[in-house]
Amino acid sequence: MKKSLKAISLALTVIMLSILVAACNSNSGSGKISVGIVLPTKDEERWVQDEQRFKDAIKDTKYKTEILFSQGSPAKEKENVETLINKGIKVLIICPPDGDAAAAAVEAAKKEGIKVISYDRLITNTDAVDYYVTFDSVAVGAAQAQYLVDHAKGSGQPLYLYAGAASDNNAFLFFEGAWNVLQPKIADGTFKIANSSEAEALKDTAKLSRDQMSKIIGQVTTNWDANEAKNKAQTHLTAAGADLKGDVVILAPNDGTSRSIADVFATDSAVTSYVISGQDADKASVQYIIDGKQSMTVFKDVRTLVKDAMGMAVAILDGKTPETTGSYPNGAIDVKAKQTDVIVVEQSNVKQKLIDSGYYQASEFTGL
Repeated sequence: MKKSLKAISLALTVIMLSILVAACNSNSGSGKISVGIVLPTKDEERWVQDEQRFKDAIKDTKYKTEILFSQGSPAKEKENVETLINKGIKVLIICPPDGDAAAAAVEAAKKEGIKVISYDRLITNTDAVDYYVTFDSVAVGAAQAQYLVDHAKGSGQPLYLYAGAASDNNAFLFFEGAWNVLQPKIADGTFKIANSSEAEALKDTAKLSRDQMSKIIGQVTTNWDANEAKNKAQTHLTAAGADLKGDVVILAPNDGTSRSIADVFATDSAVTSYVISGQDADKASVQYIIDGKQSMTVFKDVRTLVKDAMGMAVAILDGKTPETTGSYPNGAIDVKAKQTDVIVVEQSNVKQKLIDSGYYQASEFTGL
């Protein structure tokens, strides 16, 4: 009987040890995830493309990554970061749907000694951000606005302003860049603001404060949402008199909103022509540009941005100091940053900039 009990006890001990070894092996396996990446949503083409490019960028290194999506929810974003922390990541690359709300997530990562790279959108009002990889967002807005200026017709031309989400710091940088170029042309009468009383009240102000931009963006925000952009454009055109139609120019913040706004303006018989900006070089918008439905897009070669972000992460993992080219204030600290240049794409150079460069295939479009 005693031998039997000893055998059972020994068997139980072996089983328990096996479970512990398995658990340890499981933990060490999950610890092999070196770089955690959290992207804002899987519902936009841009971020799905980024997912694949991040996978491609790290496949030839000795490191592994895991990519999660927050679907526009700061709560989901924090949950994603906590999941990655538990998997033993050493570097976090994160693009927040809300720059302020992301602070809690990155602060949790920072407490664990994880290096944080803010990707494309700056995380604000926290010191828990080590680096920022970005396109020159002020230059994006300036390029959009310059295109409108270059295609102005006469004087007193109606100008419709639209912006991104007030929760996204980039929306302010884009608008800042655009206002710097547009304001002199508003002040001299080339353009007449058609859809923002706040912008009209500030038309003689060359340099806007954050609060002043907030007031304008509050009136013309699209929240980066195509349906919201469409509804806002419909409301503005319904309210506009004949003097605010004819040949118009439209500052649209990105391609998704640009297409929606363009569709609305195209159906108004009192709108003789429109010039409209965009951003991101979405496939659908590239086709719109080829078809003459959208005037331009600011092409941000995400391949370069992903390469810069992953290069930073690998440098950190290798014990090196990442290369930076400047810094951005985030409300708490100046975050060291690496910037990537932007390119204006219109009908005349679509093939050169997007097809010949290998970004897209010619077979993906008609009418090239």
